[in-house]
Amino acid sequence: MTEISRFATHNEYPDQSVEGMDLRHLLHPSTNLAQHQQHGPMVLESADGVYITDNKGKQYLEGMSGLWCTAIGYGQEELAKVAYDQMRKLNYSQLFAGRTNEPSVLLADKLKKMAPFDAGRVFFGLSGSDANDTQIKLIWYYNNALGRPEKKKIISRKRGYHGVTIASGSLTGLPPFHAAFDLPMPGILHTTSPHYYSEGMPGESQSDFLQRLVDDLEQMIEAEGPETVAAFIAEPILGAGGVIVPPENYYPRIQQVLDKYDIAFIDDEVICGFGRTGKPFGAQSMDIRPTTMSIAKALSSAYLPISAVLIPESMYEAFADRSGELGNFSHGFTYSGHPVCAAVALRNLEIMEELSLFEHAEKMGNILQQRLQSFADHPLVGEVRGKGLIAALELVRCREPRTPFKPSDGVGAYCSNACHEGGLVLRNLGDAVAICPPLIITEAQIDELISKLAKALDQTLSWTQKQGLL
Repeated sequence: MTEISRFATHNEYPDQSVEGMDLRHLLHPSTNLAQHQQHGPMVLESADGVYITDNKGKQYLEGMSGLWCTAIGYGQEELAKVAYDQMRKLNYSQLFAGRTNEPSVLLADKLKKMAPFDAGRVFFGLSGSDANDTQIKLIWYYNNALGRPEKKKIISRKRGYHGVTIASGSLTGLPPFHAAFDLPMPGILHTTSPHYYSEGMPGESQSDFLQRLVDDLEQMIEAEGPETVAAFIAEPILGAGGVIVPPENYYPRIQQVLDKYDIAFIDDEVICGFGRTGKPFGAQSMDIRPTTMSIAKALSSAYLPISAVLIPESMYEAFADRSGELGNFSHGFTYSGHPVCAAVALRNLEIMEELSLFEHAEKMGNILQQRLQSFADHPLVGEVRGKGLIAALELVRCREPRTPFKPSDGVGAYCSNACHEGGLVLRNLGDAVAICPPLIITEAQIDELISKLAKALDQTLSWTQKQGLL
C-alpha cells in the first residue's frame, strides 16, 4: 500500500462519497497533500452572486472571487446560454494555418479597443500561466528577429506571481513554487520586492526605499549587461505574493530605467485586469506604460478558461518578417481561440460594460478600503493595504517594532480557517490575509464581509494568546 493510500484511511469519509473518491483519485494543485489526505476536501455544490454553498448546505461569502477570477459573480445564466448557443453552432475550431472563427475575431477587436496601450495583435491561450509562458517565447522570438540573439534575460521581482509552468513558474518570485521543481530556469532574474512594510530598512524613508528599488534594478541590469536583458515583468499590484501595492511613483521611476536600456515592460494584468483596481486595467491605476500585456481570469470571469497576450503592431511585423524566412510562426495551443471560450469572454466584457461594473468596482473598492481601516489598530494587524477591490491584512506578532510571526506558527492559516468557519472565504498568503471579492459585491455585502472578518480576527487573537505567541 502506498503512503498516500495509507493517509486516505485516516478520514471519516465513505469510499463512494465525493470526499472519499477525491482522496483516492485527485492530485490537488497548490495543496498540502499530507494534510489534505488527513482532513479531506471541501466540496462545493452551487453558487450564486457572491455566495457559494457546500454539499452540507453551508453558505459562504466568497471573498476571494474563487482564485481572484469570478469578477462578474456566480450564476450568470446569460453566459451559460452564450456557451450553449455557441456549442451548438460551432463547438470547436482552431486558429492554426490561418483558420479562424468569429468569436475570436470579435473578442480580439474588443480587447484592442479596451487596452491601455496601442495594442496591435492578440494571441489567445487558456491560462495566465500559459500567457506569461508565451510572453517569454515572444520576446525571445522578437529579439532573434531583430538580430539581437543575446538579448533574452527577463527580470521579475521577489514575491511576484506569474504562473506555474517551467517558464512562468521561473518568473514567479515565491520560493515554494521553486522548491523541489529545479526552478528558476537560467536567464530569469528577480529584483527587490516593492513592499516597504517588509523590505524597508530601519530608518529608511519611503522615498529612500523607492530610490533603492530603482538603484537595485539598474545595478542588476548593468551587472548582467544591458544588451542581454530583454524585458521586465510585473503585476501592477502583486497578488499571490501578498497583495503588495508598490510605493507611489514606483512604476514611472522603473520605466525610466527600462527606457534607458531598451527593455520591454510586460504588464501582467491576470489579476488586476478588468476592474479589480477600480480602473479597467491595473496599468491605469498604477501609471504603467506597457509594451505587452497578459490577461486571463476576469477576461471570462472564470466561466470558461481563456487568456490572451496583447502585443504592439511593431512586434507582429517583426514576427511576420521572420516567418517569411522560417515558415510557420510555430507557437500555439490546440485551444487557442476556442470559439466557445471566446464567445463567453466577449459577452462577459459586454455585460461588465452594460452594468457599469468598472465604475461600481471603483465605488465599492473605496468603501472596502475605508471599512478595512477599522482593523488598522487591531493588535494582530501590522498593515492594511490594497487598492480597489483587492486588499490584505498583514498579521504580525508585534506592530512596533515590526515583528512577524514565525512561519511555523501558522497564524495566517488559523485566521483563514476561522473565516471559513464563520461563513467567509478568504485566503492566507503566509500571514497576509487576502481579500478579493467579486466586482458585483454590494455595500451591504462588504459590511457582512467586514463583520465576519472581525470575528475571525478576534478569534485568532484569542488563539495566539492561548498559544503563547504574543
